[in-house]
Amino acid sequence: MNKHTKLAIAIAPLLAVGGYILSDMYIEDQAQQDRIFTLTPESKCDVLAKDCVLVSGDLKINVYDENGVTFINSTYPLDRSTLFLVDENNNATSYPLYMKDSPYYWSSNTPLKTQIDKVGSRKKLRLIAQIKGGKYISEFYTQTAK
Repeated sequence: MNKHTKLAIAIAPLLAVGGYILSDMYIEDQAQQDRIFTLTPESKCDVLAKDCVLVSGDLKINVYDENGVTFINSTYPLDRSTLFLVDENNNATSYPLYMKDSPYYWSSNTPLKTQIDKVGSRKKLRLIAQIKGGKYISEFYTQTAK
């Protein structure tokens, strides 16, 4: 073997490991870039009946209310989430949701239950959930059935 072949055999593993590390850094940087995705209701939403699932690809977020506390849980861990209650004049009031037990479960006290407590009550809601650089947004209506 000549000296060039020996040098190539010695350097090849270092180049392979270096290439792997640099490609991982590039992919992670791409994941941090801001992207916006739309969440759409899977079917009709009734937040009080725990029947409101928002979907975007493999991500599913369930939105429900129990005794004045609004909860969301998701199929992937979230970094942040905010719920907006929208009035008749299209003015939104934001309610930051706080992590409960794990990044899959979030909650906050909201007046949602008092605003849609009658059968047939309808309310516009907005949700922003953030996973790394991806922002998942939705504007949907909840309507009380029972």
